[in-house]
Amino acid sequence: MDSIGKICILGGGTWGTALAKIVLMNQKHMNWFIRRDDQIEGFYKLGHNPAYLTNVKFNLAQITFYSNIEKAIRDSDTIIVALPSPYVKQYFRRIWNSTFRGKFVVSALKGIIPNDNLVMSEFLAANYKIPIENIGVLSGPCHAEEVALERLSFLTVASKDQHKAALLSEAINSRILKTCISDDVVGIELAAVLKNIYAIAAGICQGLLYGDNFQAVLMSNCAKEMSRFLNGVLPMERSIAEQHYLGDMLVTGYSQFSRNRTLGAMIGKGYSVKSAQLEMEMIAEGYYGARCIHELNSRYKVDMPIADTIYRILYEKQPPQEAIRKLIDYF
Repeated sequence: MDSIGKICILGGGTWGTALAKIVLMNQKHMNWFIRRDDQIEGFYKLGHNPAYLTNVKFNLAQITFYSNIEKAIRDSDTIIVALPSPYVKQYFRRIWNSTFRGKFVVSALKGIIPNDNLVMSEFLAANYKIPIENIGVLSGPCHAEEVALERLSFLTVASKDQHKAALLSEAINSRILKTCISDDVVGIELAAVLKNIYAIAAGICQGLLYGDNFQAVLMSNCAKEMSRFLNGVLPMERSIAEQHYLGDMLVTGYSQFSRNRTLGAMIGKGYSVKSAQLEMEMIAEGYYGARCIHELNSRYKVDMPIADTIYRILYEKQPPQEAIRKLIDYF
Protein backbone atom coordinates (compact mmCIF):
# COMPACT_ATOMS: atom_id res chain seq x y z
CA MET A 1 0.00 0.00 0.00
CA ASP A 2 1.76 3.11 -1.28
CA SER A 3 -1.05 5.59 -0.63
CA ILE A 4 -4.17 5.81 1.46
CA GLY A 5 -6.26 5.85 -1.75
CA LYS A 6 -9.88 6.96 -1.79
CA ILE A 7 -11.24 7.59 1.70
CA CYS A 8 -14.83 6.77 2.60
CA ILE A 9 -16.62 7.82 5.78
CA LEU A 10 -19.47 5.68 7.05
CA GLY A 11 -21.89 7.80 9.07
CA GLY A 12 -23.59 11.15 8.69
CA GLY A 13 -23.81 12.19 12.33
CA THR A 14 -21.85 14.82 14.23
CA TRP A 15 -18.60 12.84 14.32
CA GLY A 16 -18.88 11.68 10.72
CA THR A 17 -19.42 15.28 9.63
CA ALA A 18 -16.37 16.48 11.59
CA LEU A 19 -14.28 13.71 10.05
CA ALA A 20 -15.45 14.72 6.57
CA LYS A 21 -14.22 18.26 7.25
CA ILE A 22 -10.90 16.82 8.48
CA VAL A 23 -10.45 14.59 5.42
CA LEU A 24 -11.29 17.36 2.95
CA MET A 25 -8.71 19.71 4.48
CA ASN A 26 -6.12 17.70 2.50
CA GLN A 27 -7.92 15.33 0.13
CA LYS A 28 -9.45 16.49 -3.15
CA HIS A 29 -12.30 14.01 -2.99
CA MET A 30 -13.95 11.51 -0.64
CA ASN A 31 -16.86 9.08 -0.56
CA TRP A 32 -19.50 9.42 2.15
CA PHE A 33 -22.14 6.89 3.20
CA ILE A 34 -25.22 8.46 4.73
CA ARG A 35 -28.16 6.15 5.37
CA ARG A 36 -31.04 8.52 4.62
CA ASP A 37 -31.62 9.84 1.11
CA ASP A 38 -33.46 12.89 2.47
CA GLN A 39 -30.33 13.85 4.46
CA ILE A 40 -28.25 13.60 1.26
CA GLU A 41 -30.84 15.74 -0.54
CA GLY A 42 -30.50 18.28 2.28
CA PHE A 43 -26.76 18.50 1.60
CA TYR A 44 -27.40 19.35 -2.05
CA LYS A 45 -29.96 22.02 -1.14
CA LEU A 46 -28.03 23.65 1.70
CA GLY A 47 -24.34 22.89 1.12
CA HIS A 48 -24.04 21.50 4.65
CA ASN A 49 -25.32 18.63 6.75
CA PRO A 50 -28.99 19.51 7.37
CA ALA A 51 -29.01 17.78 10.76
CA TYR A 52 -25.53 18.05 12.35
CA LEU A 53 -22.78 20.71 12.55
CA THR A 54 -24.79 22.92 10.23
CA ASN A 55 -22.13 25.64 10.37
CA VAL A 56 -19.67 23.43 8.43
CA LYS A 57 -19.95 24.21 4.72
CA PHE A 58 -18.83 21.68 2.10
CA ASN A 59 -17.80 21.91 -1.55
CA LEU A 60 -20.12 19.16 -2.78
CA ALA A 61 -18.03 18.66 -5.92
CA GLN A 62 -15.48 17.01 -3.59
CA ILE A 63 -17.96 14.44 -2.26
CA THR A 64 -19.70 11.39 -3.72
CA PHE A 65 -22.63 10.46 -1.49
CA TYR A 66 -23.96 6.92 -1.08
CA SER A 67 -27.01 5.55 0.67
CA ASN A 68 -25.86 2.00 -0.18
CA ILE A 69 -23.18 1.02 2.33
CA GLU A 70 -21.93 -1.97 0.32
CA LYS A 71 -21.32 0.14 -2.79
CA ALA A 72 -19.67 2.91 -0.79
CA ILE A 73 -17.12 0.43 0.61
CA ARG A 74 -16.49 -1.27 -2.74
CA ASP A 75 -15.71 2.09 -4.39
CA SER A 76 -13.18 3.07 -1.69
CA ASP A 77 -9.76 2.05 -0.35
CA THR A 78 -9.73 3.36 3.22
CA ILE A 79 -12.95 3.06 5.19
CA ILE A 80 -13.45 5.23 8.31
CA VAL A 81 -16.33 3.90 10.41
CA ALA A 82 -18.05 6.71 12.33
CA LEU A 83 -21.31 5.05 13.35
CA PRO A 84 -22.83 4.87 16.83
CA SER A 85 -21.68 1.58 18.34
CA PRO A 86 -25.24 0.35 19.19
CA TYR A 87 -26.13 0.45 15.46
CA VAL A 88 -23.01 -1.07 13.92
CA LYS A 89 -24.44 -4.60 13.66
CA GLN A 90 -27.62 -3.26 12.09
CA TYR A 91 -25.68 -1.42 9.36
CA PHE A 92 -23.10 -4.15 8.81
CA ARG A 93 -25.69 -6.89 8.29
CA ARG A 94 -25.90 -5.68 4.69
CA ILE A 95 -22.17 -6.17 4.02
CA TRP A 96 -20.52 -9.32 2.61
CA ASN A 97 -17.13 -10.39 3.95
CA SER A 98 -15.63 -10.04 0.48
CA THR A 99 -16.57 -6.36 0.38
CA PHE A 100 -13.74 -5.55 2.80
CA ARG A 101 -11.09 -7.50 0.89
CA GLY A 102 -7.97 -5.37 0.47
CA LYS A 103 -9.48 -2.37 2.30
CA PHE A 104 -7.92 -0.54 5.25
CA VAL A 105 -10.81 -0.36 7.71
CA VAL A 106 -10.43 2.27 10.42
CA SER A 107 -12.72 2.47 13.45
CA ALA A 108 -13.56 5.95 14.67
CA LEU A 109 -16.18 4.53 17.04
CA LYS A 110 -16.53 6.09 20.46
CA GLY A 111 -17.74 2.90 22.06
CA ILE A 112 -18.01 -0.88 22.10
CA ILE A 113 -20.43 -3.28 20.38
CA PRO A 114 -23.22 -3.95 22.91
CA ASN A 115 -23.98 -7.57 23.85
CA ASP A 116 -20.92 -8.81 21.92
CA ASN A 117 -18.63 -6.85 24.29
CA LEU A 118 -16.15 -6.45 21.44
CA VAL A 119 -14.31 -3.30 20.41
CA MET A 120 -14.60 -2.61 16.69
CA SER A 121 -11.23 -4.08 15.71
CA GLU A 122 -12.20 -7.37 17.40
CA PHE A 123 -15.66 -7.27 15.81
CA LEU A 124 -14.18 -6.78 12.32
CA ALA A 125 -11.61 -9.54 12.75
CA ALA A 126 -14.12 -12.01 14.21
CA ASN A 127 -17.06 -11.39 11.88
CA TYR A 128 -15.49 -10.24 8.60
CA LYS A 129 -12.14 -12.07 8.74
CA ILE A 130 -10.27 -8.82 8.09
CA PRO A 131 -6.52 -9.32 8.71
CA ILE A 132 -5.33 -7.41 11.76
CA GLU A 133 -2.85 -5.44 9.62
CA ASN A 134 -5.80 -4.06 7.61
CA ILE A 135 -7.56 -2.69 10.69
CA GLY A 136 -6.93 0.71 12.23
CA VAL A 137 -8.31 2.96 14.95
CA LEU A 138 -8.76 6.74 15.05
CA SER A 139 -9.02 8.21 18.54
CA GLY A 140 -7.96 11.11 20.72
CA PRO A 141 -9.02 14.44 22.24
CA CYS A 142 -11.04 15.70 19.29
CA HIS A 143 -14.58 16.94 19.86
CA ALA A 144 -16.55 17.32 16.65
CA GLU A 145 -17.82 20.74 17.71
CA GLU A 146 -14.27 22.06 18.07
CA VAL A 147 -13.32 20.67 14.66
CA ALA A 148 -16.28 22.62 13.26
CA LEU A 149 -14.90 25.78 14.92
CA GLU A 150 -11.42 24.97 13.53
CA ARG A 151 -9.88 24.81 16.99
CA LEU A 152 -6.67 22.80 17.05
CA SER A 153 -7.44 19.13 17.74
CA PHE A 154 -5.45 15.91 18.07
CA LEU A 155 -5.97 12.35 16.79
CA THR A 156 -3.97 9.16 16.99
CA VAL A 157 -4.02 6.60 14.19
CA ALA A 158 -3.36 3.12 15.57
CA SER A 159 -2.64 0.00 13.55
CA LYS A 160 -0.43 -3.06 13.77
CA ASP A 161 0.74 -2.00 10.30
CA GLN A 162 2.62 1.16 11.17
CA HIS A 163 3.09 2.03 7.49
CA LYS A 164 -0.68 2.22 6.95
CA ALA A 165 -1.06 4.20 10.18
CA ALA A 166 1.56 6.68 8.98
CA LEU A 167 -0.11 7.06 5.57
CA LEU A 168 -3.49 7.91 7.11
CA SER A 169 -1.86 10.14 9.71
CA GLU A 170 -0.17 12.15 6.96
CA ALA A 171 -3.36 12.25 4.89
CA ILE A 172 -5.41 13.97 7.62
CA ASN A 173 -2.76 16.07 9.37
CA SER A 174 -3.52 19.75 8.78
CA ARG A 175 -3.45 23.23 10.31
CA ILE A 176 -6.43 22.29 12.53
CA LEU A 177 -5.43 18.70 13.30
CA LYS A 178 -2.19 17.22 14.60
CA THR A 179 -1.75 13.47 14.36
CA CYS A 180 0.49 10.72 15.69
CA ILE A 181 0.59 6.93 15.35
CA SER A 182 0.51 3.95 17.72
CA ASP A 183 0.34 0.16 17.57
CA ASP A 184 -1.89 -0.23 20.67
CA VAL A 185 -5.09 -0.83 18.70
CA VAL A 186 -7.28 -2.61 21.28
CA GLY A 187 -5.82 -0.64 24.20
CA ILE A 188 -6.78 2.67 22.61
CA GLU A 189 -10.25 1.37 21.79
CA LEU A 190 -10.80 0.20 25.37
CA ALA A 191 -9.51 3.53 26.69
CA ALA A 192 -12.12 5.28 24.52
CA VAL A 193 -14.84 3.13 26.08
CA LEU A 194 -13.60 3.80 29.61
CA LYS A 195 -13.27 7.57 29.18
CA ASN A 196 -16.98 7.76 28.36
CA ILE A 197 -17.85 5.95 31.60
CA TYR A 198 -15.57 8.28 33.55
CA ALA A 199 -17.16 11.31 31.88
CA ILE A 200 -20.55 10.13 33.14
CA ALA A 201 -18.97 9.93 36.61
CA ALA A 202 -17.66 13.49 36.27
CA GLY A 203 -21.06 14.68 35.12
CA ILE A 204 -22.87 12.98 38.01
CA CYS A 205 -20.50 14.66 40.46
CA GLN A 206 -21.10 18.01 38.77
CA GLY A 207 -24.84 17.48 39.09
CA LEU A 208 -24.37 16.64 42.77
CA LEU A 209 -22.46 19.94 43.17
CA TYR A 210 -19.05 18.44 43.96
CA GLY A 211 -16.42 21.04 43.15
CA ASP A 212 -13.26 21.26 41.07
CA ASN A 213 -11.09 19.88 43.89
CA PHE A 214 -13.12 16.68 43.94
CA GLN A 215 -13.21 16.45 40.15
CA ALA A 216 -9.41 16.59 40.04
CA VAL A 217 -9.13 13.68 42.47
CA LEU A 218 -11.83 11.77 40.58
CA MET A 219 -9.98 12.16 37.28
CA SER A 220 -6.69 11.12 38.90
CA ASN A 221 -8.31 7.94 40.16
CA CYS A 222 -9.97 7.35 36.78
CA ALA A 223 -6.52 7.44 35.15
CA LYS A 224 -5.20 4.88 37.64
CA GLU A 225 -8.22 2.66 37.05
CA MET A 226 -7.86 2.92 33.28
CA SER A 227 -4.21 1.94 33.53
CA ARG A 228 -5.06 -1.07 35.75
CA PHE A 229 -7.72 -2.29 33.35
CA LEU A 230 -5.65 -1.90 30.18
CA ASN A 231 -2.69 -3.67 31.77
CA GLY A 232 -4.98 -6.40 33.11
CA VAL A 233 -6.62 -7.04 29.73
CA LEU A 234 -3.73 -6.33 27.37
CA PRO A 235 -0.35 -6.11 29.11
CA MET A 236 2.19 -4.09 27.12
CA GLU A 237 4.45 -1.11 27.60
CA ARG A 238 2.30 2.04 27.38
CA SER A 239 2.19 5.45 29.03
CA ILE A 240 -1.28 6.39 30.24
CA ALA A 241 -0.20 10.04 29.92
CA GLU A 242 -0.40 9.85 26.09
CA GLN A 243 -3.06 11.96 24.38
CA HIS A 244 -5.14 8.95 23.27
CA TYR A 245 -5.50 7.74 26.88
CA LEU A 246 -5.34 10.56 29.43
CA GLY A 247 -5.88 13.43 26.97
CA ASP A 248 -9.06 11.92 25.57
CA MET A 249 -10.31 11.08 29.06
CA LEU A 250 -9.77 14.63 30.34
CA VAL A 251 -11.50 16.39 27.47
CA THR A 252 -14.46 14.00 27.65
CA GLY A 253 -14.68 14.45 31.41
CA TYR A 254 -14.47 18.25 31.41
CA SER A 255 -15.82 19.56 28.08
CA GLN A 256 -19.17 21.29 27.63
CA PHE A 257 -19.44 19.32 24.36
CA SER A 258 -19.27 15.93 26.08
CA ARG A 259 -22.53 13.98 25.74
CA ASN A 260 -21.46 11.57 28.45
CA ARG A 261 -20.72 14.34 30.93
CA THR A 262 -24.09 15.90 30.06
CA LEU A 263 -25.89 12.60 30.68
CA GLY A 264 -24.13 12.25 34.03
CA ALA A 265 -24.93 15.84 35.05
CA MET A 266 -28.62 15.28 34.39
CA ILE A 267 -28.61 12.09 36.46
CA GLY A 268 -26.77 13.90 39.26
CA LYS A 269 -29.45 16.59 39.22
CA GLY A 270 -32.18 14.02 39.73
CA TYR A 271 -33.23 12.87 36.27
CA SER A 272 -33.84 9.15 35.85
CA VAL A 273 -31.46 7.47 33.42
CA LYS A 274 -34.25 6.96 30.88
CA SER A 275 -35.61 10.51 31.09
CA ALA A 276 -32.09 11.96 30.74
CA GLN A 277 -31.48 9.87 27.61
CA LEU A 278 -34.82 10.91 26.10
CA GLU A 279 -34.22 14.60 26.76
CA MET A 280 -30.69 14.51 25.27
CA GLU A 281 -31.91 13.00 21.96
CA MET A 282 -28.28 11.97 21.34
CA ILE A 283 -26.39 8.79 22.12
CA ALA A 284 -24.06 8.82 25.11
CA GLU A 285 -21.83 5.84 24.40
CA GLY A 286 -20.81 5.50 28.05
CA TYR A 287 -24.25 4.15 28.93
CA TYR A 288 -23.63 1.07 26.79
CA GLY A 289 -19.93 0.98 27.65
CA ALA A 290 -20.63 0.73 31.39
CA ARG A 291 -22.48 -2.54 30.95
CA CYS A 292 -19.98 -4.00 28.47
CA ILE A 293 -16.99 -3.20 30.68
CA HIS A 294 -18.81 -4.62 33.73
CA GLU A 295 -19.45 -7.88 31.87
CA LEU A 296 -15.92 -7.99 30.42
CA ASN A 297 -14.40 -7.45 33.83
CA SER A 298 -16.20 -10.49 35.22
CA ARG A 299 -13.49 -12.37 33.33
CA TYR A 300 -10.48 -10.21 34.25
CA LYS A 301 -11.52 -9.18 37.79
CA VAL A 302 -9.61 -5.89 37.78
CA ASP A 303 -10.31 -3.59 40.72
CA MET A 304 -12.58 -0.92 39.12
CA PRO A 305 -14.56 0.91 41.81
CA ILE A 306 -15.41 3.91 39.59
CA ALA A 307 -16.69 1.92 36.60
CA ASP A 308 -18.56 -0.40 39.00
CA THR A 309 -20.20 2.60 40.67
CA ILE A 310 -21.41 4.01 37.36
CA TYR A 311 -22.75 0.58 36.36
CA ARG A 312 -24.76 0.39 39.59
CA ILE A 313 -26.19 3.88 39.07
CA LEU A 314 -27.13 3.23 35.43
CA TYR A 315 -28.34 -0.35 35.61
CA GLU A 316 -29.14 -1.16 39.23
CA LYS A 317 -30.82 2.17 40.06
CA GLN A 318 -28.50 2.92 42.97
CA PRO A 319 -29.09 6.55 44.07
CA PRO A 320 -26.21 8.70 42.75
CA GLN A 321 -25.67 10.53 46.06
CA GLU A 322 -25.30 7.26 47.95
CA ALA A 323 -23.13 5.64 45.26
CA ILE A 324 -20.66 8.54 45.04
CA ARG A 325 -20.45 8.80 48.83
CA LYS A 326 -19.39 5.14 48.98
CA LEU A 327 -16.93 5.67 46.12
CA ILE A 328 -15.10 8.39 48.05
CA ASP A 329 -13.88 5.74 50.49
CA TYR A 330 -11.72 4.29 47.70
CA PHE A 331 -9.88 7.58 47.10
